[in-house]
Amino acid sequence: MKLLLASASPRRRELLAGLDIPFTVVSVNAAESYPSNLAAGDIPLYISREKAEAYIPQLHPDELLLTADTIVWLHDTMLGKPADLDDARRMLRLLSGNTHQVYTGVTFTRLDASTGLPVMQSLVDVTDVTFRELTDDEIDYYVTRYRPLDKAGAYGIQEYIGYIGVTSIHGSYFNVMGLPVHRLHRFLS
Repeated sequence: MKLLLASASPRRRELLAGLDIPFTVVSVNAAESYPSNLAAGDIPLYISREKAEAYIPQLHPDELLLTADTIVWLHDTMLGKPADLDDARRMLRLLSGNTHQVYTGVTFTRLDASTGLPVMQSLVDVTDVTFRELTDDEIDYYVTRYRPLDKAGAYGIQEYIGYIGVTSIHGSYFNVMGLPVHRLHRFLS
């Protein structure tokens, strides 16, 4: 089967490429909204399935579609992508000195060979990330220089703020980047 990655994220492309499995990047237009009764890992799982649903009309029988979504969860609150640089600063101040969870929902979708109906298999991975207390100058430097507007929780662990601020992680580092590749490898194997 041909593997399709429906993602605009350069980090997801880089991580999937690291598995040495050929894939094609496709675009999908799906709203990243979710029902208000969902929490924690149910949110990115729901959104990854919505992305898959949006692409199904274009899916061929010899293709396997991979869709994903990542969120940051802190004190029963979801931190998505910041609206602007001030929102990014606000999020980083919230994360400062705290442990939060990063959840990634992944959905694999294929068409059943006999019925032609879509078959979805999904998973959720979680990683605990602890930040030391960050100074306002460190936050401002990071937000101004790296402009993390496309990142859940307003940070990339593989960037400056991760280098200086993350004191511990429990779980997959790559999940924090946006794709639990260890679980994908097992699934694809």
